[in-house]
Amino acid sequence: MNPVRTRLAAIRLASRLGHALRRILPMQTSNAFGIRRDAKVQTIEKIYVINLDREPDRWSRVKQELKRIRDPFGNDLLRLTERYAAVDARAFVQEPPKDADVDPYYTLADQLFVEPQPQTLPTRFELDAPIRMSRAEVAVARSHIEVWRRIAQGAQEHVLVLEDDVWFHPRFAHHLDQVWKDVATAEGNHEGFDLLYISYAEATHGAPKAFVSTHAFKPVRGLWHLSGYIISRRGAEKLLRLLPCRGPVDLWINQQFSVLNVIATKRSIAPQRRDAFSANSYSILPALSTIGAINSEGAALFHARPSQRPVFAFGVANSGLTSLAMALSMLGYRCCSDLEDLPFEELKLLREGSVDRVFDAYVNVGCLEPIIGEIRCSYPQAKFIVTASSSHAASQAVRSISTGFEVADVIVFDPENVNAWRILCEYLRCAPPACSFPKLDDLGQRHTVEACPQPVSAKGRPMPERDRSPWVVESGRSRWLGIRVEPPAPESDGHWIEVDCSAGLDPLRWTARTDTFTSNLALFRPLNVEFDGVGGAMIQIRREMLGVRQYSAGALTSHADHLFGRFESTFRASSVPGVVTGFFLHRNSPHQEIDIEIAGNMPDRLIVNVFYNPGGEGAPFDYGYRGAPSHIELGFDASKGLHRYAIEWTPWEIRWWVDDRLVHRRVLWDPTPIPHLPMKLHFNTWPSRSTQLAGRLNPRRLPSIVQVQSIRAMAHAPSLLWQEDRLLTAPDRPVVTGVAP
Repeated sequence: MNPVRTRLAAIRLASRLGHALRRILPMQTSNAFGIRRDAKVQTIEKIYVINLDREPDRWSRVKQELKRIRDPFGNDLLRLTERYAAVDARAFVQEPPKDADVDPYYTLADQLFVEPQPQTLPTRFELDAPIRMSRAEVAVARSHIEVWRRIAQGAQEHVLVLEDDVWFHPRFAHHLDQVWKDVATAEGNHEGFDLLYISYAEATHGAPKAFVSTHAFKPVRGLWHLSGYIISRRGAEKLLRLLPCRGPVDLWINQQFSVLNVIATKRSIAPQRRDAFSANSYSILPALSTIGAINSEGAALFHARPSQRPVFAFGVANSGLTSLAMALSMLGYRCCSDLEDLPFEELKLLREGSVDRVFDAYVNVGCLEPIIGEIRCSYPQAKFIVTASSSHAASQAVRSISTGFEVADVIVFDPENVNAWRILCEYLRCAPPACSFPKLDDLGQRHTVEACPQPVSAKGRPMPERDRSPWVVESGRSRWLGIRVEPPAPESDGHWIEVDCSAGLDPLRWTARTDTFTSNLALFRPLNVEFDGVGGAMIQIRREMLGVRQYSAGALTSHADHLFGRFESTFRASSVPGVVTGFFLHRNSPHQEIDIEIAGNMPDRLIVNVFYNPGGEGAPFDYGYRGAPSHIELGFDASKGLHRYAIEWTPWEIRWWVDDRLVHRRVLWDPTPIPHLPMKLHFNTWPSRSTQLAGRLNPRRLPSIVQVQSIRAMAHAPSLLWQEDRLLTAPDRPVVTGVAP
């Protein structure tokens, strides 16, 4: 059981009970509200509540909140309220473009202006790299902007704007009246305020501020959420002139504090409900994870698990079946696809109607087509999908596999349809991800062969704990060996490019990192990577007081992205407890990774690991922080001498080698799918916060030195950088890059 989810469930239950008990409290009366009857006395004359049409329960809850507070004339606040139908992110058929209202791109620098991260030191590239807002963030921004237009064109001088997930503090009226008396425009005070926050969350280390009274302050920056605020008509006009909104609206508005008169109540008096689930998605999470401001454990846990299952999909060739399989994975299904046959045990459990199957979605599995009728009887609640790009093709596809479809729950689905997410998610009753529908070439039905057992060196150690995700098969399945497909004919040698490490750091191909991450006790520094021209690179960990960290370490990263190939390095690992030596491939959005790691407290053991998340480039999946690790007995101490370690990565299998000896292999779903997107190649050594991973760091054992003799990549389908190099290189001459001879 995930303890984080347990705590969240307990908090939500307690919150619901608390809100229920508030019903017995007496009604509150606030003098700040009401229709303005005296030109000298300012009031809040209107309330807008931003609410999605598909969230009627939230509207009902916020109406109950508004009924608990009265104006001085005995009218409850609901009488002053108008519901604004929020812009729905699901209505976007493609990524929203830039327009006069919203520029969907912002940067990490914008984020760090609002919430500085004193424990990180991002590079200029990381600070300035564009981050695209999620569709939900664009929809929220557009909703607030449209409300501002209504206020600017209206007759009311002051309006309260609420999102539909707020609740009023038991002394809301008292606190607001105190602030209103201090800051609202009165006779002789013609300046007034543009924006008054009543609901917010301060940045982690506090918002810089100046108190304007004992009940209110003027922030410089550092207020998150825009769930409850009072805005003047003049303030709405100012905000409209400052458009476009660049980035999430609560982030962007902090950038405007210098030109607006912004006030905030001393405390948040209309906080967000903790028993409500947020459908928003946060585009900043991968960037914060990269610089070590957050880690994957709390960054983006996958909450939405599908309820409509199992799912079976069939179709004619090249009708988008592989794209559909990826889409189902992105919805949280454990999806098996594009196979002639299933492993015997899985097929047996499926035909028996067992719930103990590995998968809950099956797409383009040939052996299931003849038994559709049997499947329908075993699973009367099953969902069936037939892919086709036209009505004629659809009828042909249904006829070709018609047995058993007479009364089945089936739809004909075109993955090329601009509304593909909406159609699929309405059928499966789930929310679409905040990214484009995947578009992949169909793989066809691949021939499966018997899976090979692991090499002896991979056995004998207890299985490390794995992530609990839709894309990791549970470790307790003793008979499960994954799915091994027959590899296609080998590629021509002309498609492979050799990238060797020779003669120091080539800045066109490698970079020495200058950042860190949460579980790293050190800051990576280029000075910690040294070359002697004979033994290769020496990468050190030293004790240094650097402000953000107390240690320095070294890391190298390739500029190029690699898709499949053989990646090997000859190195001598560290034997200092607490230190990790790593050689690996990695990417973000979605997070995918293939690791070789050696922990300093057990240098006779290899840790191999795979992280898999679904989707195409930019998909914001970053589930899990353990991955699916395995421990391998090396039979020697990796800190006593140089050894060659290699990763062979293909679309159908990953193999790990040590000194040309196969030590571990992973096929499809053993226990994860094979990463399918380009990744950068990395080498690093760093002190870990986790004593479970590498033991406790002993500073007296520092400096720690790792010797790297060579790094070599034979990469298939490399990035454009390598392709350009290849065009400039003689056909019989390998492309050379790296850090050591």
